[in-house]
Amino acid sequence: MTTLFNGASNVAQAGGLAALSDEGLAEMRASVAHYMGNAALIKACLNRLGIENYGGANAPYIWARFPGKSSWEAFEDILGACAVVTTPGSGFGPSGESFLRFSAFGHRDDVEEAVLRLESRLQVNRKASII
Repeated sequence: MTTLFNGASNVAQAGGLAALSDEGLAEMRASVAHYMGNAALIKACLNRLGIENYGGANAPYIWARFPGKSSWEAFEDILGACAVVTTPGSGFGPSGESFLRFSAFGHRDDVEEAVLRLESRLQVNRKASII
């Protein structure tokens, strides 16, 4: 063995340099813009539904608060009513209780479909106190 194995491999270093090239930076910016566009769609949907939410402006995650429900109850309600998967906030510690985390990492058409389901099904179900 020699010291060739100390630090990042040559392949990883070459990848890092490629990511910092003009083409690599353009690709990263396009990816970030895509995910932040998804986050904006989710956040706008939650705002229209009157659901308190945080994030989505500088990160691809939106935290939605469901007072009076555990994060697992809210998770199960949305999964059952809308067939939309979220992440229960309690998995992030006690301060995440009553919150769900929505992720903007996905294909645009999948996010648009999730937003349609949330808006059409939660509005109806809110009257029945499901959410």
